[in-house]
Amino acid sequence: MVQKAKILLVDDRPENLLALEAILSALDQTLVRASSGEEALKALLTDDFAVILLDVQMPGMDGFETAAHIKRRERTRDIPIIFLTAINHGPHHTFRGYAAGAVDYISKPFDPWVLRAKVSVFVDLYMKNCQLKEQAALLRLQLEAGEAPALGGALLGELSARLASVEEQAEALAKQLDGSSDPAAAAGAAHLERKLAGLRRALDALRPGSS
Repeated sequence: MVQKAKILLVDDRPENLLALEAILSALDQTLVRASSGEEALKALLTDDFAVILLDVQMPGMDGFETAAHIKRRERTRDIPIIFLTAINHGPHHTFRGYAAGAVDYISKPFDPWVLRAKVSVFVDLYMKNCQLKEQAALLRLQLEAGEAPALGGALLGELSARLASVEEQAEALAKQLDGSSDPAAAAGAAHLERKLAGLRRALDALRPGSS
């Protein structure tokens, strides 16, 4: 049974957290609340998350500072961050969000369907990434033990097929975003491409004859 992905929701206003839970409940994943940047960093010490929805305007440690801490930690630096903000100070404010490591930047009030769809992309990528890592680890153990070379080849084929499926989804997403003037969309697509390229390199390294 595949374990559910965890999504971290960070906002100092309880009503905003409740609204996010209502929007994302349809994804049937584990939603974790944090009412401050400090609380979010504490949660990230022990749990792995598929994506973080982070409010920009918070008392004390704001969203930008929280994101900077997240990106400095090796354990959490690759977790996608979607900034949510009730204000929009123009391109400079948006650029600051991307500079802090965000893959998307959404102004409130936002379209619930759009937010759910964007989060779903990162959850799906996270789940497939976990499956690939587990199968790759199993295959490496079998190869190191010299067990069932034919089975190893079959598993490599299955891993490659699974990754190809994700690559097809990413390509379809890129086509949907082609020509979009939204820098958030471009940043999200670029993040997906980097993650997939890393997975493909790791898979290729397992093939016989690779150095």
